[in-house]
Amino acid sequence: MTYALSAPLQAALYDLLAGDAALSALVGGHVYDAVPPGEVPPLYVALGSERVRERSDGTGAGAQHDITVSVVTGAAGFAQAKVAAGAVCDALDGARPPLSRGRIVAMTFQKARARREQTGAVRRIDLTFRARLDDA
Repeated sequence: MTYALSAPLQAALYDLLAGDAALSALVGGHVYDAVPPGEVPPLYVALGSERVRERSDGTGAGAQHDITVSVVTGAAGFAQAKVAAGAVCDALDGARPPLSRGRIVAMTFQKARARREQTGAVRRIDLTFRARLDDA
């Protein structure tokens, strides 16, 4: 197993989401690796947690990364967030952007969870994607 592909994967996913025209039309430039301090925009996307498991095989080192991408809004309902979450899915499900090290073998949508936070003032959708990586 190797965790060395985590940073290249994160950079590639950030670039893919930040450069996606459909997502940009919805959230503008508000795709974050880390949400900036202070006031946040009314709708944004943030890369989140990651869980990695060993998936090496006879051909070399590999890993399975379960990555969370969050869509967050201060809007009264979930409608805008769901449209943006759909754009995130369209951009990532099946995507194989190039990495600076290794390669993505498969990228698949796994699950989503929509919920209210902060006494109902914030809506959040956490999308989980699974990336199978080879250090080839």
